[in-house]
Amino acid sequence: MMKVFCGRVNPTTGSVDWLEEDEHYDYHQEIARSSYADMLHDKDRNQKYYQGIRAAVQRVKERGQEAIVLDIGTGTGLLSMMAATAGADFCYAIEVFKPMAEAAVRIIQANGLSDKIKVINKHSTEVTVGSDGDMKQRANILITELFDTELIGEGALPSYEHAQRNLMQGRWEAVPHRATVYAQLVESRRMWGWNKLFPLQMDSVDIRPPLAMQSCPGTLSVCDVQLGQMSPSDFTKLSDILCVFRVDFSQQVNSYAVSHPVHFTPIASGAAQVILSWWDIDMDPEGKITCSMKPSWMYPASQSVPWRDHWMQCVYFLPEERPVKEGEELCLTGHQDDYCVWYTLTEPRKVSELDQVPLDRPACQCGAHITWNRTRFGELNDQHRMELYRDALRKVLTPSCVCLCVSDGSLLPFLAHSVGTAQNPYTCSMMKYIFTVESSSMSQHLMEKLFQTNELGDKIQVLQKSPAGITAADLHDKKISALIGEPFFTTSLLPWHNLYFWYSRTALSDRLTRDFTVLPLRASLYVLAVEFKDLWRIRSPCGICEGFDVSIMDEMIKDSLNFRESQEAEPHPLWEYPCRALSDPTKVMTFDFREPVPTEDMKSEGSFNLVRSGESHGVVLWMEYQLTEDISLSTGLLCASEEVGECQWYPHSKQGVYFFSSVLDPQSAPTHGFKSVTYLLTFDPKLGDIRMCFTQVS
Repeated sequence: MMKVFCGRVNPTTGSVDWLEEDEHYDYHQEIARSSYADMLHDKDRNQKYYQGIRAAVQRVKERGQEAIVLDIGTGTGLLSMMAATAGADFCYAIEVFKPMAEAAVRIIQANGLSDKIKVINKHSTEVTVGSDGDMKQRANILITELFDTELIGEGALPSYEHAQRNLMQGRWEAVPHRATVYAQLVESRRMWGWNKLFPLQMDSVDIRPPLAMQSCPGTLSVCDVQLGQMSPSDFTKLSDILCVFRVDFSQQVNSYAVSHPVHFTPIASGAAQVILSWWDIDMDPEGKITCSMKPSWMYPASQSVPWRDHWMQCVYFLPEERPVKEGEELCLTGHQDDYCVWYTLTEPRKVSELDQVPLDRPACQCGAHITWNRTRFGELNDQHRMELYRDALRKVLTPSCVCLCVSDGSLLPFLAHSVGTAQNPYTCSMMKYIFTVESSSMSQHLMEKLFQTNELGDKIQVLQKSPAGITAADLHDKKISALIGEPFFTTSLLPWHNLYFWYSRTALSDRLTRDFTVLPLRASLYVLAVEFKDLWRIRSPCGICEGFDVSIMDEMIKDSLNFRESQEAEPHPLWEYPCRALSDPTKVMTFDFREPVPTEDMKSEGSFNLVRSGESHGVVLWMEYQLTEDISLSTGLLCASEEVGECQWYPHSKQGVYFFSSVLDPQSAPTHGFKSVTYLLTFDPKLGDIRMCFTQVS
């Protein structure tokens, strides 16, 4: 078998690792990380599509025409099989991803529908029509599922526009028939804290963000979230639910930019900050078959809420917050181009015909929204977390120490300066040497601007270097007596990737004083067996979907997961995904930052008991940092109720999730309950990664 070498930056060590991989590595990664299983488990979506397809075929037949279907982005071929079974005369199923197109051919054949469906392995814009073309004739039923959480973010509009002009007859039916985008204006300090840096006042600390940061419109990267997991106390509704725009897929779609002004009257006074948004799709012209992405709190208590992770809800941020008064007339304008949506809020008298021309896409001008993602903003705005760091720094810093901070975009240098000043406010020479390391020029520029805004530009020096590249001259020929970090690094995906701090400490060994202090002292890896309410569905095989056998897709996903990822953890923000603790949290590995990274593997082996009954879906992993001997900070479990084990998770970090084989292959799992979980963990210091194996024991 042919092998290829893949170079990738190791988020833990910071080095480029060259690994020998199977030639099909990229293919397996694509399949393993796809949302195919999630979509196949979305019963509400599947049933609504099937109903809409049956109705569309019937409408065409009632006109006395053959029903010719074009299915763009067919995936498993499910929607084409629905159409063929509903009476369509022929279906053209387009799938650009070759392995998926090959799978669709096999799935369609296994379901006995090959004579009615042709799979075309091309992008829809490359498909030809004619006697020698990919399609023998134009279609009159257009079926697609090109949508993302933002509706148009995957390029749905250009794909529709091209297909309708080039691949469809003069009159066609579309499934879905139309989409409607909704928005609601709210005030929410929690969500606003995902986009703006709040002023921080803590004892002598007074951190003010630059004005450019406060007025910056941010980036167009949509903030998708499971809004149903937000507490009602997290936001105040300032408007009713507003219909912003509709797209009728049975008419010619255009992908050019357009604005959609909506006049409304606020239902409460407050600070307008955030727009919550979602969409519905009507599968039929009458709007009787509707699939809605509305958040769970909009459903009546008696109605079950469909769970889906491939489509969630959107959070958009206004460029600046503005006060609104109940009863005053305002205009919320949704701007959209071919791929993006964004919003502005104005007074009605300022909306003219010229204002109907959409604004240019907003772009970050301050650098913060490029450097920090929404969870990082939330972390920096976490007052309790900052107080823990302040208290810990008071214990380890002395007025005359030389302090180096190793973390990306950290506020710890502010706290270090404040602690030094508070310890001896009458001696301006104290805490003279504070350095901080930034991994990128963008982050360096951002932090320098932040320090200058707070008149600390000459007191905190930013080094845009790797820790290994720091010289004595960089440190003014001083040795580091206090090495501090959160730790946080923008390249980190999994909790242990922030062990880059440990590698940095090791690289700086020659720059440290003999009696140096380090904060945090150490990190501990914790594990917890859990039962997920819904998240397990993203890795569970489907088998039969709406009467069609899709087990070939299940096997593809399983094979790709087994290629590597079934033995690995994957990152998830678990505050969005309810789960129950079936075990007590167990410390399985500790990393001592007072010592250099070891040269040999670190191993940890043992077991922990399940203390509650339930279906054990997997293990959650997270780090807890011991800032000092008596101050700790968790990036994972905050608490679990004694009665049922409902978990509360730290909301500003992603936790690692290791799914058990019983989720990946339920047919091979025993039917009786499990009593404990054994584990074998190996930390490889050369790769900076953790190999793991968890096994359920009866």
